[in-house]
Amino acid sequence: MPRELVAIAPRTPVLREYTEPPLGPSQVRIRTQFASPKHGTQLAHYRDEPATHWVYDRTWGCTLPRTPEEAARAFPRRLGNMAVGVVTEVGPVVTRFKPGDRVFGHLPIRETHTVPESWVDPLPDGLSPEAAVCLDPAVMALAMRDAGIRLGDRVAVFGLGAIGLMAVQLARLAGADLVIGVDPIPLRREVAQWLGADVVLDPREGDGDVGLAIRKLTMPAEMPQEPPPRRHVLGGYWETPQQVGERGVDVAVEASGNPRALHDAIRATRFGGTVCVLSFYGRDAAGVWLGNEFHRNRLQIISCRAESLPLRDAPGWTLQRLVEVALRWLVSGRLRTDGIVTPIVPFEEAAEAFRYIDEHPEQCIKLGVKFT
Repeated sequence: MPRELVAIAPRTPVLREYTEPPLGPSQVRIRTQFASPKHGTQLAHYRDEPATHWVYDRTWGCTLPRTPEEAARAFPRRLGNMAVGVVTEVGPVVTRFKPGDRVFGHLPIRETHTVPESWVDPLPDGLSPEAAVCLDPAVMALAMRDAGIRLGDRVAVFGLGAIGLMAVQLARLAGADLVIGVDPIPLRREVAQWLGADVVLDPREGDGDVGLAIRKLTMPAEMPQEPPPRRHVLGGYWETPQQVGERGVDVAVEASGNPRALHDAIRATRFGGTVCVLSFYGRDAAGVWLGNEFHRNRLQIISCRAESLPLRDAPGWTLQRLVEVALRWLVSGRLRTDGIVTPIVPFEEAAEAFRYIDEHPEQCIKLGVKFT
């Protein structure tokens, strides 16, 4: 019998057997060749973190506590986010594929898939399986369009996982003059430099105040160290000239899911700048101080999520358009995936590897699972 990777309880991954369902008229059956999970949101569910105990209610437009029935369905949970494979059978009314075609799509980590033909797409010529499973982080990072990075901007990306590494490249493609990557993991900083970051910083170095370090790094040489004095104005108010406004980045992209990184991103952003939040936070945002730089520097914090529809600039932009752009850039090499999918393990070791990426993030960026 074929097997699949599932979490049978929080932090408990196993390979279990399943029964192949009958092939429907408009379905295709796929033998998996390569697959990968989504490290951020999926790991939060795998750990059963507090934020996953709430369910988004489309009627109210907010999250509500999950019901006991929903809690009971939380596990077992299939693991995996994208897969590449070969079509082995097709239903009688399938028109898009034939046996032998290579396809990819949002599918869990299992040996076979029996799904509607609309759930998968042809694997483009020249696109490796490792690059194909990076389509999801590329699309998620493309949501940072909402932050409005402009030509010549300074950008800092906090969190250099798969999405953050895509964000580093997209900031450069958007015309950023300076791209700073921030992550405590040496492996991720090394890949960020390889993919085009001008500077990479370890937030733990020095006194641990990476926000201030970025302000010092971006201070114009001709700017005085001390700001001009405050001036008294009508009514007893004090006017403080914001000549220090150029210190800091124009846009900070938070892609780590760590609340401390969100605080650092706020602290690193110039007066009137933008903090773009791509992350899902599994826990409360302890350590985020909104009474300091956020309050005084008139910052804009914007939530950017590709799957929250309609997009801000709809109807010109849709999720389909984001996907098409990301896929073209992956195929053409404008978006590179060198070093992102690591480690790569055989399917037989997938359960152990999934546990390992949770417990040892310093050794991985995006797990790849190879099938024989």
